[in-house]
Amino acid sequence: MTEDKRSILKGRKRIIVKLGSMVLAAPGGGVDQILLNRLADEVAAMRGQRDFIIVSSGAILMGMQSMGYTESPRTMKVKQALAAVGQSRLMQAYADAFGRHDILVGQVLLTSEGLENRRRFVLSHNTLETLLKMEAVPIINENDTVAVEEIRFGDNDLLASMVVNLADADLLVILTNTEGLFDKDPRLGEGKLVKVVESVDSHIVSMAGGPGKAGSGGMSSKVMAAKRTAHMGVPTVITDGRHEGVLTKVLSGQPVGTLFMPSSGKLASRKHWIAYSSGQPRGTLIIDDGAARALRQHNKSLLPAGVKEVLGDFDPGSMVRCLDSGGQEVARGVTCFSSDQIRLIMGRHSVEIETVLGTCPGEEVIHRDDLVIST
Repeated sequence: MTEDKRSILKGRKRIIVKLGSMVLAAPGGGVDQILLNRLADEVAAMRGQRDFIIVSSGAILMGMQSMGYTESPRTMKVKQALAAVGQSRLMQAYADAFGRHDILVGQVLLTSEGLENRRRFVLSHNTLETLLKMEAVPIINENDTVAVEEIRFGDNDLLASMVVNLADADLLVILTNTEGLFDKDPRLGEGKLVKVVESVDSHIVSMAGGPGKAGSGGMSSKVMAAKRTAHMGVPTVITDGRHEGVLTKVLSGQPVGTLFMPSSGKLASRKHWIAYSSGQPRGTLIIDDGAARALRQHNKSLLPAGVKEVLGDFDPGSMVRCLDSGGQEVARGVTCFSSDQIRLIMGRHSVEIETVLGTCPGEEVIHRDDLVIST
């Protein structure tokens, strides 16, 4: 049965390959050029049938090598400076690897703020599409030099899951320095590889443990990335990237690593962006019990009549939370109105909107297409 499930990997056409610091680190410092060369060999051999986008860590590793650091720095400003030094060297390493096959690479640096803004999200999507049409391989990294929190995405694992949505990809392959997810810590000699995960629940999360040494993600952030990707209806494979031919084995359905199955309740791209890429809520709407039932049970839009209270100040197009009368989050969505406008029309019927506001941007406070039910 496990091998049958692996067959879903064979027909995947657009692949996100994520490489973290743990698998990229070379024994003598910097990144492992031999590993990158092998990856480029595999991608070059399969490019006629598939598109590949690479999400790569390694800028800080390259900066450390250049500046003579033997241990990872602790302060953000030093990490940012090392990333600035190392990013060009990282791209040169990829250019060298793919240049052996006359394949160009294109650098794409992203920040969480860039993906939280819907317009920038769409522009980034268009850039990736154009690079692929030009037959270049996009190399994506977080823009560590301007990030306002240390390793915002968790060693690029969560960034990779966002890129699945950004690029309309249909498979995420996370290459790391372990075979996959183990049911117990394999360093204690007792763990067994979990070959297939049907869904990520609290039991699966508990197996993942904490962050790794060279990177900041560890298995925990990889499992959470797989959970987010599953909600897009996309499978994820976590496996050891140090093995020769590993990418080819994954895409041919061979039993390597841990396969995370896609969710049957697939979120559309825009709804996935609302749930995972749109950042912190700008405000909160308290809704009545009838509205909460309509959202949860009947996939309805949120109407003005169902809003009881507005918390915070925000503009139209902002992402907000919807809480029921008990304070439990019901949904998140992009509002059609500002906070001031909602305060004027809450509790009223939609037909009264234009009379109250003098204009009618829409009949719903949040349309169901812009709304995601919380789990």
